Amino acid sequence: MSANKKTLHVTWLGEQRYLGVSESGHQLLIDNSPVKVGVSPMEALLGALATCTAYDVVEIMKKRRTPLSRYRIEVEGERADTDPKRYVRITVRHIAAGEGITAEALEKAAHLSHEKYCSVAASLNSEIVVETALDSEA
Repeated sequence: MSANKKTLHVTWLGEQRYLGVSESGHQLLIDNSPVKVGVSPMEALLGALATCTAYDVVEIMKKRRTPLSRYRIEVEGERADTDPKRYVRITVRHIAAGEGITAEALEKAAHLSHEKYCSVAASLNSEIVVETALDSEA
């Protein structure tokens, strides 16, 4: 498989609960059942955006010789009222501390992530071709 392609195999577990397994064998529980034991698909999307940009910001700050001692992201998605109830606005709040950390430096790192490096943010800002293929099991 090409290094530019990623796969995730998703298996239905019953109700609205699904187990995703990546090509590296890592698991992700997605759950939209009445009694949830995992995150919903839309929560997973927020989590993907938050962790993608977090990775970038931590690396950028480290390269600038101002490593973070504490860091978290609060991400909030506002959804449309009508189907498909997509996100119409996502707010990503970066909260960080560390020696020599300034709001300006953190803002610059977050901007670089969102505008240049974060593949999830870029995917959310683009038109993605989604193809549907069908197979049946005997």
